[in-house]
Amino acid sequence: MAEKKKAPSKRSSGKLKIRGGREMAKEIIEDKFECLTERPIKSLIKLNQLPWTEKQKEFFKLALDRKTKIIFVNGPAGTSKSLLSVYCGLQLLNMKVIDEIMYLRSAVESSASSLGFLPGNADEKLKFYNMPFIDKLEELLISTKTDKLMEDKRVSMFPVNFARGMNWKSKCIILDEAQNSTLKEITTVLTRMGECSRCFVLADPMQTDLKSDRLQGGFQDMLEIFSDKESKDNGVYTFNFTEEDIMRSELIRFLIKKINKAEKTRKDPNE
Repeated sequence: MAEKKKAPSKRSSGKLKIRGGREMAKEIIEDKFECLTERPIKSLIKLNQLPWTEKQKEFFKLALDRKTKIIFVNGPAGTSKSLLSVYCGLQLLNMKVIDEIMYLRSAVESSASSLGFLPGNADEKLKFYNMPFIDKLEELLISTKTDKLMEDKRVSMFPVNFARGMNWKSKCIILDEAQNSTLKEITTVLTRMGECSRCFVLADPMQTDLKSDRLQGGFQDMLEIFSDKESKDNGVYTFNFTEEDIMRSELIRFLIKKINKAEKTRKDPNE
């Protein structure tokens, strides 16, 4: 008697847990994802669940929505843009939507003077540019080690100018410090996106380190280009954090408010 063939099992999305957002997490998971990676993680990554604010949970809802493809995230220092994006990337791994988080940034020094030649191989030269990403991973991971994620090719880091010619499928791309990326560089990153990928473009225009008149940051232009309804209908969104969303410390909030006020006064003394 011929043995009955088993019907192929349907892959289901993974798990999602958000402190203070149980109903939201349930809604996101129940909204069936058309894209599930062919290389899902085998073990759930346990994450630190911090006391998220309502504004941060709004970001999670948008970042983890099945229709979202790109978010341009604008906000001052201390609003946890990088932390929130890395957290969402790790959640997308747990949900089996993506198979890797890719961290990119332009190799622009955040100083008025150059450090000059840096010794070592490519990884050693870029170590300091990648430290913010490593710090965020270590803050969020409970038992999983960052080195293990790198070894398993679940996280990777490289500068923007290495992106040309790549094709990213089922990736979460985090373009950090995008105020230091030109329009061309941001476009290069976005046009690498293949099926089932999503991208978070993070910037604080107040902290641009582009010193040349020839090189202009492209983030503000991108914010304006993609702030319309047509963009939202295509899964491209903008998200703004303000001075009121600064979480790093009360001192940072005070500093940013004072500096912004001084800048406005300088530009328009009559205000």
